[in-house]
Amino acid sequence: MALSVEARQERLGRRGLAIWRQARRAPLFPSLALLLVVLAAIFGPLVSPNDPNAGDLSKALQPPAWQSGGSAALPLGTDAVGRDILSRLIWGARISVLVAVVATAVGSSVGVPLGLIAGYYGGKVDSLIMRLTDVMLAMPIILVAITIVAIFRPSLMNVILVISLGIWAGYARIVRGEVLSLKERDFVALARVAGASPGHIMARHILPNVFNTIIILATLNVGTVILFEAALSYLGLGVPARTPTWGAMVNDGHQYLSVAWWITTIPGLAIVFTVLGANLMGDWLRDALDPKRRQV
Repeated sequence: MALSVEARQERLGRRGLAIWRQARRAPLFPSLALLLVVLAAIFGPLVSPNDPNAGDLSKALQPPAWQSGGSAALPLGTDAVGRDILSRLIWGARISVLVAVVATAVGSSVGVPLGLIAGYYGGKVDSLIMRLTDVMLAMPIILVAITIVAIFRPSLMNVILVISLGIWAGYARIVRGEVLSLKERDFVALARVAGASPGHIMARHILPNVFNTIIILATLNVGTVILFEAALSYLGLGVPARTPTWGAMVNDGHQYLSVAWWITTIPGLAIVFTVLGANLMGDWLRDALDPKRRQV
């Protein structure tokens, strides 16, 4: 029997209240770390004190404000060509967040449907998709990145493409394992008896039951994607050189570690705290969204 409008509104209200209660229990450090990075990415042009690519050789290798010779106008110091570290850090957050969100969305959009199809149909379809998954999981993704850059050129789209190729197989394998269990449940059997098509069963009955797993995996993948983007930028295989990224900043300062530690250390710490925050948030979501863990 269809629910009335009032009943639907009441159900949505209860669900929203439950989500709010869970959100209030979110751990402080990962919440603040991720919120800070997201805000920097969204409002970067507004809060950035200087042009991230504008250099001034007269201010090259200026230390942070708390060290002797530092300036409050350049609180995190400058790099070897006099560019403001704080401004480059803020603009670099935009690249990290953009790549993390888009690559995770693309990778999951490919891996989740393939996992659903493999788990539901089984047989030769399952074998074909899983062998392709095994190939992708065994392939050194850094070599794929080098090949793509050699054929084309470093760009943001190529970085997203390479990372998406590297993560979709993980979604496919995990979702397939969940579906193998769910397709034997009574509610799926009843849907088949009622004449529901395989596509309808996968979309309306199975997918909602694996959605929590997908959310947790996506959250945990954010840290992996940020690290991979930083590694590509460090190797010169990431976005074009004029675009500030945390990995490129680490590469810019590695030869000045003995005289200007802040050039490499500060963006390195930004990568560490962001990845740690994403991983801790993923661990918390795993516990919060799993009914069995909530009962413990």
